[in-house]
Amino acid sequence: MDRRTRVLVVAIVVSFIAFLDGAVINVALPSLADDLGGGLALQQWAVDAYLLTLGSLILLAGSLSDSFGRLRIIRIGLYGFAATSVICAVAPDGIVFVLGRALQGAAGALLVPSSLAIIIATFSKEEQGRAIGQWTAWTTSAFLVGPLFGGVLVDLLSWRLVFWINLVPIAVVLVLMHALGRDEPNPDRDPIDWVGAALGIVGLGGAGFALIEQGRFGWGSPVGWAPLVVGLVALVVFVLWERRTRHPMLPLSLFRARNFAWGNVATLFIYAAFSLGPFAMTIFLQEFGGFSATLAGLATLPPTVMLVLLGSRFGGLSTRYGPRIFMTLGPVVVAVGYLLTLTVRQELNYWAQFLPGILLIGLGMAITVAPLTSAILGAVDPSRAGIGSAVNNAVARIAGLVAIASIGVIVGTQLDVGGYQRAAFATAAFLVVGGIISWIGIRNPVTAVGAVEGRPRRVSR
Repeated sequence: MDRRTRVLVVAIVVSFIAFLDGAVINVALPSLADDLGGGLALQQWAVDAYLLTLGSLILLAGSLSDSFGRLRIIRIGLYGFAATSVICAVAPDGIVFVLGRALQGAAGALLVPSSLAIIIATFSKEEQGRAIGQWTAWTTSAFLVGPLFGGVLVDLLSWRLVFWINLVPIAVVLVLMHALGRDEPNPDRDPIDWVGAALGIVGLGGAGFALIEQGRFGWGSPVGWAPLVVGLVALVVFVLWERRTRHPMLPLSLFRARNFAWGNVATLFIYAAFSLGPFAMTIFLQEFGGFSATLAGLATLPPTVMLVLLGSRFGGLSTRYGPRIFMTLGPVVVAVGYLLTLTVRQELNYWAQFLPGILLIGLGMAITVAPLTSAILGAVDPSRAGIGSAVNNAVARIAGLVAIASIGVIVGTQLDVGGYQRAAFATAAFLVVGGIISWIGIRNPVTAVGAVEGRPRRVSR
């Protein structure tokens, strides 16, 4: 195996580990709550503790990767992910488990930006497109196999095996990395924005804690409102700090590009829905529909299959016709899919009440995802594509964090028929808002007539 192939395999496996763990957790939540207790609050924290640290640290992790070496940061992330997987697997109670998930998210943040960065650093510009395409295809498959694979492990053995199994690919990739040697720190590195990272964690953590725990304590209790106030103040200070510091973790100048700014606002609503809807649906199918974890994974598989099969097709159409129409119609199609599932009743009929909506959800996601990504990354200078991608990834993860944290406000204390219907309606509302924002804010690149064969040629505005 030559060095480039080894680098590509390492990058794929590293990202696959981080994405698989995020994809597999939903089907394990009911069994986890039965074993450790904690009800819906524990299920929320099982997802949000991971998203909190992943989303708030991913920009910092990108800076660490650029400063101290990609391979070094990947190795640290892999060792950290292995250790925290063990903590989650042996957790005796919900508190230890949630702590393990938070630390696991921090380790995952070290893996994702570094894996793509070593591809860019290793492959020539002519080869990068194909290499990144392979990376994207294989890492996307984590979302394809995650729910089904996790369901089988939960049903046949235990939810704890979902975390033990992480040790196998980690060991494999560490062996593969041995031949790559080590990289040296960048002597011209910029200072790390530790203040910005701390403010981001406090801001997101405080707001997330308040939204999750208000269901138990209420907004009248200091446990409910005090963390929310602290979190919101920290987020305001974070923005002010990022504006004045010389080396910001989040370069606010990126948002001067119209499609980047509006695209990330659309991402906030669209990816909030992409997290809230599957979370509610998977738990409802198991706890009130009587589905096993494996069946729940199979039942929610069609959207991911359609995204993998059709996503590149709509990405190509977006390049040809511009992303605006796809970013507008795609979320609306997904919203209609969730509205169709509002026909669910106490006597669940998956084929009539869920499958038609799920197929529309998959179609709408395929229409949306690639055009959204291309619109945002196409709005930034190629030299800043890495940080632009990291910002959009962080926005998507934070949107999921807030959506899952808010589910108690939306559905109450349990996901029964009424609770699921409220969650589905809220999901559809987020998607419609995302589509409207895209229509208002996104602009297609200007089309000019090229000299070659008289065909239209797209140029940036």
